Amino acid sequence: MDRINAFTSVVRKGVDDYRMISDGDRVAVGISGGKDSLVLLCALAQLRRYYSHPFELEAVTIELGYSEMDFTPVAELCRRLNVPYTRVKTDISHVVFDVRQEVNPCSLCSKMRRGALDNALKARGCNKLALGHHMDDAVETFVMSLLFEGRISCFKPVTYLSRADVTQIRPMIYAGEQRIANLAQEMGLPIVKNACPADRDSKRSEIKQLLKDAETDYPDVKSKIFGAMQRLPIEGWGVGDAAVVVQR
Repeated sequence: MDRINAFTSVVRKGVDDYRMISDGDRVAVGISGGKDSLVLLCALAQLRRYYSHPFELEAVTIELGYSEMDFTPVAELCRRLNVPYTRVKTDISHVVFDVRQEVNPCSLCSKMRRGALDNALKARGCNKLALGHHMDDAVETFVMSLLFEGRISCFKPVTYLSRADVTQIRPMIYAGEQRIANLAQEMGLPIVKNACPADRDSKRSEIKQLLKDAETDYPDVKSKIFGAMQRLPIEGWGVGDAAVVVQR
């Protein structure tokens, strides 16, 4: 309990700094089954108990059609946390790999998942979508954009999607990946292994290794890059920035 309380304080700082949650928000956590989304769910369930801006919390999973991925233990976790859980069954994997036989399947899969998720959020009356991206994700995305595209760019902590009328928030933006992994293991969270055959991002893997190598000589390299992102600031990254509006 002490560990999740300490972690929740980190989440709260991100929520406060970027004004992610307001009174009466209905927040849905997008549950992929991975460690990040499950830890986020637990932290927000804890935050819900005492946060100064009362909010409702739900969990949503878009099932892609892989029989190997069993979300029953996740449903039990949600029951223990007293969080309503919606599972949307789809045939996205069949469409992407069998029907369309996509050479680059991730793009189509992402669009179809996003559409199914938008519909689920609308049906549940949720106005906020909490995603499990953390500090390492942000730093890696920033470096990928710089090295591979020649741009200074990254996803935003808060983004309003006008067409879906949903605001995406990333409450774990101040949390490191290793801390999240350690907490997931300590809590015995029911991680669901992704069965997608394309579940590898080679470019991101390269950047992960690049940063890992750099940390050997410069242990605080990630925190320095992260701080630079806030000080520049990249659009949407200045502490207290309003949500960036994205058409979708």
